[in-house]
Amino acid sequence: MGTNASMKNRKLKITELNRLTPEEFQQSKKLPVVVVLDNVRSLHNVGSVFRTGDAFLIEAIHLCGITSTPPHAEIHKTALGAEDTVEWKYFEDAVESVEYLKTEGYYAFAIEQAEGSIMLTDLSLSENRKIAVVFGNEVKGVQQKVIDLCDACIEIPQYGTKHSLNVSVTGGIVLWELFKILKHGLER
Repeated sequence: MGTNASMKNRKLKITELNRLTPEEFQQSKKLPVVVVLDNVRSLHNVGSVFRTGDAFLIEAIHLCGITSTPPHAEIHKTALGAEDTVEWKYFEDAVESVEYLKTEGYYAFAIEQAEGSIMLTDLSLSENRKIAVVFGNEVKGVQQKVIDLCDACIEIPQYGTKHSLNVSVTGGIVLWELFKILKHGLER
């Protein structure tokens, strides 16, 4: 490969990324998505979801049950400051969060392997729909009583032997797919 090929793929400097300031982030139009973390025990997973939420301009994160809240050094380790930019609320139980979101006009999806779940690859949404996505505990998943309140379940197709993904990886995959579906609403 010649010099031109290496110049074409030059890694960008941090000053070239045109990142929003925290103030610009607060003022920017958000994707109509709220993430609900249902008893997520790992502080690193919580921080990672904040960072992914920041990347895709989500409205907010609801931290429920045993899920820790900022400020916390272990959340900050993976959030890298996104815990200060993404709005968040604490609820004692994810049931309260989902009930609240539904009264606010959100369509609620549990991210879970369940009878009748919609494969993420088959998900179709109108661009102006407000969405809540519930991610569950690392061992037990989303509580059945929360699934019962949701409008539907979304499942990520998996083809290996494990059929489970880390909650922060799941969050990244689902939020990216929702961003691809709903991003045109940000451009208006």
